[in-house]
Amino acid sequence: MKGLKRASVAIVGAAESDLGAVAPNTSPIDLMAQATRRALDDCGLKLSDIDGIFAATTQARSPTLYLREYLGIEPRYADNTMIGGSSFESHIGHAQAAIQNGLCDAALITYGSTQRTISRASASPREFNPYETVYKPFLPSSAYALAASRHMHQYGTTREQLAEVAVAARKWALMNPRAWEKEPLTIEQVLNARMVSYPFTVRDCCLVSDGGGALIMVSAERAKSLKSKPAYVLGVGEYLSHNSISNMADLTVSGAARSGPLAFGMAGLKPADVKAIELYDAFTINTILFLEDLGFCRKGEGGRLVQNGGIAPGGKLAVNTNGGGLSYCHPGMYGIFLLIEAVRQIRGERGPAQVAGCDVALAHGNGGVLSSQVTVLLGSENTV
Repeated sequence: MKGLKRASVAIVGAAESDLGAVAPNTSPIDLMAQATRRALDDCGLKLSDIDGIFAATTQARSPTLYLREYLGIEPRYADNTMIGGSSFESHIGHAQAAIQNGLCDAALITYGSTQRTISRASASPREFNPYETVYKPFLPSSAYALAASRHMHQYGTTREQLAEVAVAARKWALMNPRAWEKEPLTIEQVLNARMVSYPFTVRDCCLVSDGGGALIMVSAERAKSLKSKPAYVLGVGEYLSHNSISNMADLTVSGAARSGPLAFGMAGLKPADVKAIELYDAFTINTILFLEDLGFCRKGEGGRLVQNGGIAPGGKLAVNTNGGGLSYCHPGMYGIFLLIEAVRQIRGERGPAQVAGCDVALAHGNGGVLSSQVTVLLGSENTV
């Protein structure tokens, strides 16, 4: 993003709320507040230190107003930017701009959803789309299935290669005590699961869970005095390509092909510098598309990259090291959890799932139906 300075800010607090299936009388704002308290504890700041609020959710029209009231804080700056699951990566850039320009000193970025408890349909009501609604698609699955089918036709990607993405995510999830899925998964189980929208079975699709998360950002200078190891924001890139899948210019090329170079350019880095890769895996095709579009392999080679455990623990690349939206959690909008995991990898906090020498981590958010793409690169103090 123009005007943002490399490593001028850092994420100093990162935490989830309770995940999975929460109590029936819990609201999305409750989960945001719970995650906020935990993120503040993580970095040693107080609620009264927060003077910038950034939030998005499908279950509250004005989440920053709710949070101001609920938390009892008086923000100098607020941002409700809503571009789907990549909103929180976008908030990183917006919060950095606000901090750099003195609009706030300590920014809270947060999310909450109770979609599993109240049903996904209630949590994310559908708008009428004159180009698509009349055909009664099963959204968002059918939209992503179009992209997967086209990739299979154009590049020879196989259902087995798609299944490899789900199997790798499960292997990472088995090393994450917070993950929803606790049982091993095989390619055969993915292929033989209930069909949802060809070529996807239910195991090619993300979880439906409740949950929330929070991040605390401050200037790089202030970050040095706090108790947690900072994760410096090295690069941010954003690209909005379409709203409806029927208006996507090329089903095999996402906006990550534009957002990635912007983030790498700002950071002065290249894909080979990234140790931990956190990608928005709402569906198995996402991981393949984003690995290609972000430059980790050439277009059309994503399927071959992931096969034979290429992105599983011990593979060529460390991808979705928390288990991803496929096996860890997916409360409707997953982008904030990518950032939380990237921060933990930079800090070296992930135990058996820790990527060795992780000085650079990438979090790539996706919103809508491959509609909004935002890439964030985080680094340790060794990169500053």
